[in-house]
Amino acid sequence: MLNLRQKEVIKRAHELNVRFVRLQFTDILGNFKNLAITINQLERAFEEGILFDGSSIQGFTRIHESDMYLRPDPDTFTIFPWRPKEGGAVARLICDIYTPQGEPFVGCPRYILRRVLAEAEAMGYSLYVGPEPEFFLFETDERGRPRKETIDTGSYFDLSPLDRGEDARRDIVIVLEEMGIQVESSHHEVAPGQHEIDLHFADGLRAADNFMTFKLVTKVMAKKHGLHATFMPKPIFGENGSGLHLHQSLYQNEVNIFADPDDEKGLSALARHYIAGLLHHAPALCALGNPIVNSYKRLVPGYEAPVDITWSDRDRSTLVRIPAAGGQSTRVEFRSPDPAANPYLIIAATLKAGLNGIQKRMSPGEPIQESAYELSPEERQKLGIRNLPGSLREALDCLADDPVMREMLGEHTYDHYMKAKLIEWEVYRTQVHQWEIEQYLGNI
Repeated sequence: MLNLRQKEVIKRAHELNVRFVRLQFTDILGNFKNLAITINQLERAFEEGILFDGSSIQGFTRIHESDMYLRPDPDTFTIFPWRPKEGGAVARLICDIYTPQGEPFVGCPRYILRRVLAEAEAMGYSLYVGPEPEFFLFETDERGRPRKETIDTGSYFDLSPLDRGEDARRDIVIVLEEMGIQVESSHHEVAPGQHEIDLHFADGLRAADNFMTFKLVTKVMAKKHGLHATFMPKPIFGENGSGLHLHQSLYQNEVNIFADPDDEKGLSALARHYIAGLLHHAPALCALGNPIVNSYKRLVPGYEAPVDITWSDRDRSTLVRIPAAGGQSTRVEFRSPDPAANPYLIIAATLKAGLNGIQKRMSPGEPIQESAYELSPEERQKLGIRNLPGSLREALDCLADDPVMREMLGEHTYDHYMKAKLIEWEVYRTQVHQWEIEQYLGNI
């Protein structure tokens, strides 16, 4: 039987003359998938779910247990503003995945995040997240394929005469807000062709949903401007890469419990434990927050991305930064993830790490007061500074050695994720790259 919220969505869909509904979900690698139904099937989707073949989706099920069900979340209903309204509008609903037995599917990334959020709720906490994603806009050829040329030569916060990049970024923001997603700010980033659009704080699940919608909208609107948007972490050698900084706060009874006005840095003891959990599990977190081979071309010295496991309220290149805003705006900024990450998994993993820090009353130590880039090897050793993994393979080994992160993923998702990523690493490792040809072919 339909609940009140589901009935409201069906009524609203008819009022908006919706003809098709896209049922969207995410695989373990962070790819958005969708299945379209007509408006006449929406009631059945809410009541029974929509059957699909899970064996065709990365990390879902084996062929002999392939039947899975999409169950739409009514709170994610929205219209695609860019679709023509003539003949009927197109709406979307984000779905959870269920088994034929009516149980949540353990390999559904959205369910994994829900499970960790429930763990936080049982401890009395609610997580709020503000994602800061960066991306590049590239020119396209006559067939719409991306070219190597970026669309501008701008830099950080540049204001120049409107070009297609500026127009595209403006339209991305407009469409996001039409879909009910609040945008904090948008601006040109450091590298040529690089942009950032900061999303407003939302509860953990909604923040992940919003990020996936943001990626879709960015791709669509860029294409409408004859451009290609990429969330590849490091597409250009010698330039800054794209990050996905995650601003996080824990609330209790609508009060930010990371704040302590009597503390020198405005941080509660609980916030420090949370930071310590992030630092402790940072190597394993990279396997989820920096999930592709190219991710580790960004995590190198000299380009503002973190390379060390440190925290600070000053240094903007550190792994965990405490922004200057205090009081109810007190938060921790986790800076290693990039926009290739599955937001459900990395938000779940960072929350799990922070909760583990709280449960074990971990200490983050003293914050660093200067860039770790500038410290000598002796100073780094004295301070006990560890490095983040330098490759996908190293990060996967760290994930394998972290029982808390493995438990968070669950056996099914851990096994499928590791298998897919180890294949990716092996394919990369055995390729002969252009740099090797240029470096060695004529000289050895």
